[in-house]
Amino acid sequence: MQGKSKEQFVHSVFESIAPKYDLMNDILSFRRHKAWREFTMKKMSVKPGTTAIDLCCGTCDWTISLAEASGTGSMVGLDFSQNMLDVGADKIRRLGLDRQITLVRGNAMELPYEDNTFDYATIGFALRNVPDLVKVIEEMQRVVKPGGLVVSLELSKPTWQPFKSIYYFYFQRVLPMLGKLIAKRYEQYKWLPESLIHFPDHKQLADIFRKTGLADVKAYPLTGGIAALHIGVKPQADK
Repeated sequence: MQGKSKEQFVHSVFESIAPKYDLMNDILSFRRHKAWREFTMKKMSVKPGTTAIDLCCGTCDWTISLAEASGTGSMVGLDFSQNMLDVGADKIRRLGLDRQITLVRGNAMELPYEDNTFDYATIGFALRNVPDLVKVIEEMQRVVKPGGLVVSLELSKPTWQPFKSIYYFYFQRVLPMLGKLIAKRYEQYKWLPESLIHFPDHKQLADIFRKTGLADVKAYPLTGGIAALHIGVKPQADK
């Protein structure tokens, strides 16, 4: 599934699962996604007053974490699913962060911002879903300032047995049934494991980060490799 057809299919998936997305995230990650995000935030060391764009922000949990860590810096949450943004907007209003966070319906491969705008560009559990992950990483790098961070937190491929076999059985067989039972969506949760099949492992993704021009790239496999954090720095402009 390539290009526009993948984009349209992924859009329909997330529009339909938005109401149960947070609950299913707990199930998908064995309730580890919050701990992974906390680990990521520590590695990012967000400074007060800094700005960020959170791509494919979904229901905005990471966008909110970034806003709270910054305190006063402006945040943008961008997603192509209006239903996901609507769920996120409710959370943001409840927390009183609607003046700090701007939600934008948009395309991660064509960010509507000028070069060197943000201190951070993040993408959580979505890089495997985009039609062209290299283009997305390049766009993230474009809109961050020199010295800024490009950060991806994503599901990955376990590297050691027997955990690898157990995880794939859970992911490919059990998860779609849970999706059907809890979210009344079988095909959508059957597709999510399939989205990992052709996705790079954590070492390959680190190489892609480097090939796009990012410096000081670091990769952190998490929970036996079922997720991975990647951080790259936009090089300072030559004087």
